[in-house]
This record gives sequence, structure tokens and C-alpha cells, in this order.
Amino acid sequence: MDHLLVDPVNPDPALVARAAGLILAGGVVAYPTDTLYGLAVDPRNAHAIERLFAIKDRAVDQPVPVIAADSGQVERGVGHLSDLARRLAVRFWPGPLTLIVQASPLISPLVHRGAGAVAVRVPDHAVARMLAAQCGGAITSTSANRSGEPAPDAADRIAQSIREQIDMLLDAGATPGGLPSTIVNVMGEGPVLVREGVVRWARVLECV
Repeated sequence: MDHLLVDPVNPDPALVARAAGLILAGGVVAYPTDTLYGLAVDPRNAHAIERLFAIKDRAVDQPVPVIAADSGQVERGVGHLSDLARRLAVRFWPGPLTLIVQASPLISPLVHRGAGAVAVRVPDHAVARMLAAQCGGAITSTSANRSGEPAPDAADRIAQSIREQIDMLLDAGATPGGLPSTIVNVMGEGPVLVREGVVRWARVLECV
């Protein structure tokens, strides 16, 4: 595994490009977000997604969230943003609000387990957004831990069992940690709370 140190505010594009190259080749990369460290694979690559599930020992019926560089990238390759979704995206992205939207056919069904809906957000972290941008599409953002174990908020807290199976670690120091992102389903006429996290539900309702 390659262990690369990157600046959390002004990451070196050349270093991030190396990670993006691995992801596009089917690799697995650990990287920082504005909440915790995540594991990135190409959500269009079924083999890479299967490898991700094996590394995490994750149940096959659990969907995988993704992140994107910006709203435009979401619209181009992740899923449709309704008027409601766009309002929330304008208010909370980049940031820890995950929206469940209709999945694009470009996304492998293994990501959403055939449900046709995908959870996506734009994180408030320069490394994460640059990585998604250089991959030319969204990347997965499931936490960098085995299922049932604590999610790491720093590179040095990623378990050895994970490190031994991934291809690269982008180490930008500690992340904020704490609560995960808030998840809201926006596929209907109104928002539906799936999980309350950093963004309080009352703040979401204020926007709609």
C-alpha cells in the first residue's frame, strides 16, 4: 500500500491524480472527508465494488453512498436532482448532507443493490472533492472500517486489516469526526429523514 501525505486545504494535484488513476484501474483508496475517512472505488466498476464489500466484510444487501466534486458532476453521472434536491444542495453543499436520488444507469446496480436510488453528497473537504473531480465521476464514500467496527477520523486509526487490502492511503491528518452526514430522501414531493447526523433535521425543513 502506498501512503501519501497530502495537504488538507491545498492538496497536490499530482498526488491526488495518482490515487485517481488507481481508482479508475479498479483499485481501492482510503481518503479523508469532512466527517471521517472513507474508501473510494469507481461506482461504475462492478468488480471494484465487490472488492470493496469484501474488504469491509459488508453485507451484500447494504447500499454504498457516493460523493461528487460538485452538483454538476452529480447530474452528469450519479442521478437526477429534483427542484427540492437542488434547493438543499445549494444550501448545504459542500457539506455533510447526503441526498437519496434516482440513480443514473451509469452507476453499477451493486452500489444501490438494484433499488434504483443512490445516496450522494458533495463533501466540504478539498482532498475528497479533488479526488472525485480527477476520477471524472463520483467515488464511493463508505467509511474506512470493517462493518461493525469504529469508523476512523484519522489516517493512523485505520485498522491494519484494512490497510493490508487497499492500494493507497491519502493521509491529510485528522478529520472532524463526530456524527456522520445527515441522510435525506428527496425522491418524493417532500424530504424524508433517513438518518440525522451533523445537519439537524430542523435546518433541512427550514429550506423547504
